[in-house]
Amino acid sequence: MKVAAAQTSSVWLQPEATTAKAIEWLTTAAGDGVDLLAFPETFLSGYPFWVTLTDGARFNDTRQKRAYAAYLDAAVEVDGPEVGRIVTAARDLGVFTYLGITERGTGSARGTVFCTLLAIDPAHGLVSSHRKLMPTYEERLVWGAGDGHGLRVHPTASGLRVGGLNCWENWMPQARHAMYAGGEDLHVSVWPGSSWLTRDITRFIALEGRVWSLAASGLMSLDDVPSDFPLHDALAEHAGELEAYDGGSAIASPTGHWVVEPV
Repeated sequence: MKVAAAQTSSVWLQPEATTAKAIEWLTTAAGDGVDLLAFPETFLSGYPFWVTLTDGARFNDTRQKRAYAAYLDAAVEVDGPEVGRIVTAARDLGVFTYLGITERGTGSARGTVFCTLLAIDPAHGLVSSHRKLMPTYEERLVWGAGDGHGLRVHPTASGLRVGGLNCWENWMPQARHAMYAGGEDLHVSVWPGSSWLTRDITRFIALEGRVWSLAASGLMSLDDVPSDFPLHDALAEHAGELEAYDGGSAIASPTGHWVVEPV
């Protein structure tokens, strides 16, 4: 089984363009013989980078309100057209896909955004939708809490069983052990970016679970922030901190040794 991580940036808060970018990556991966491709956390349509850097909890701030509204508007539904296009592409190209999305709830939950990891089987379509159990630190200003419904491990055409978790929930012992108990052979962890996030836990999971461990981590810079984003100027003051989201995707073997060190 050949696996890969899409270490790239979202077309931030632009779901249609990010969907097209995801399909481009899937097409390239399929051409390279990749059987499984993992995208970063909330790749579609972007991680809420501004919250930490611009005092996202500031009360009754007009620009913060507009930023949150823009983020909500850019979130996608699991059954929406953007995810549907990616599911179709994964099926047509024969690539098992882990896709991080900012999920907009439906019905009474339509005002809530979740950090969600989708598992897409080329033969069976969307096989699981896992909402991050508990958002980390400032993320709780943006994302709703998830549940254990999506803690699932999936068989693949290669015979390997795969499971995945979002970012810091990879540090939750019971979440990890739910994956191990499901018999996973390959563990996928998805991250917003930075090798300091992935370096320790990728090898730890590999060694603890005796599994192959793939970390898919993203990129972000000020150039990725649309000029009309309400807090663009505030983010410009922290451009160097945005540059710290510099990837860190990696692969470790079941012995805890690097196959691909964080890049």
